[in-house]
Amino acid sequence: MIGPTLGLYLGSRFVKSVAVVFFTIFALIYMVDFVELLRRSSDSPNAGTALVAWLALLDTPIVAEQILPFAVLFGAMAAFINLTRKLELVVARAAGVSVWQFLAPPLLAALGVGLVAIGIYNPLSATMKQRAELIEAGLFKNKLLANDTSMWIRQTSPVGQSILRAGASANSGLHLVNVTAFVFDKTGKFLERADADEADMIDGEWRLSKVVIAAPGVAPRRVDVYHLATNLRPNQVVQSFVSPESVPFWSLPRFVEDTEEAGLDAVGYRLRFQSLLALPALLAAMVLIAASFSLKLSRMGGVGVLVLGGVGAGFVLYVATKLVSDLGNAGVLSTPVAAWSPAIVANMLGALTLLNREDG
Repeated sequence: MIGPTLGLYLGSRFVKSVAVVFFTIFALIYMVDFVELLRRSSDSPNAGTALVAWLALLDTPIVAEQILPFAVLFGAMAAFINLTRKLELVVARAAGVSVWQFLAPPLLAALGVGLVAIGIYNPLSATMKQRAELIEAGLFKNKLLANDTSMWIRQTSPVGQSILRAGASANSGLHLVNVTAFVFDKTGKFLERADADEADMIDGEWRLSKVVIAAPGVAPRRVDVYHLATNLRPNQVVQSFVSPESVPFWSLPRFVEDTEEAGLDAVGYRLRFQSLLALPALLAAMVLIAASFSLKLSRMGGVGVLVLGGVGAGFVLYVATKLVSDLGNAGVLSTPVAAWSPAIVANMLGALTLLNREDG
């Protein structure tokens, strides 16, 4: 094994390079989201620049999480290219250090980044996204129905049936904005329509706030609170409104249990949980791919071609991961296979390529 000094040096160079790439892309995503939110809030009197900037900051982490594998790929390639051009890796090899020895620190660092991403970054980004949804629901609620982003819920109660239409949701679907409720009796006869600014699920009912009630043959009337009974449980509402990507890592097992107890399909949540568990292995595969296309630049030349080759290989791996994930969601593949197979196959191919180029 290489000494701790060289190992820390290689690992720190890798981490710094990945951090620069990640935060550069993070800043680009933030600026694009900030400009888009400024455009959307141009006619909202309560949307000041500071609030929009804060909202964009809340939105960005969960989007940036998806580009983490590419940040590791580009960061690793940049680190290996710089080390090769400065002949540092040449000197290390002349001293008897093999490719596997100086790849050990970046691989361990990639595994560490993956663990931090799933244990700390993902729960934080999901929580920030939920907070952003709550702010957006209040800030842009007047535009939601016009933009046709409505969501529908059909439910029953001891007194009859009802259909809810919501312009947006927050708090995992338990808080609705721009709500319209169509209420029917047990025979299916229409009773009344209730239009409310907001609705919250509390103790087995929807509590609508600032409501206008319209019934056939009766003049519309306003009430502060309207109680609408429901047979739905909170976990059923959450499953309808919350995508697996918006659930924090540590909450996914509970979501799986609650969803299955409600008799609903939990494949999406299971796949998301397994995919996050496989993230460190996927990041390690990105390091091996980067090494396969970056370590012989000083001897072979063709920097641009090899860099494009590495980017292309990373993109193919990303597409394959999404394709296998879709097959898992469709039930064609089992959840563990769909989540782990891209990372395992990519690690095997990366190791095989390095064995062929360096030791073959």
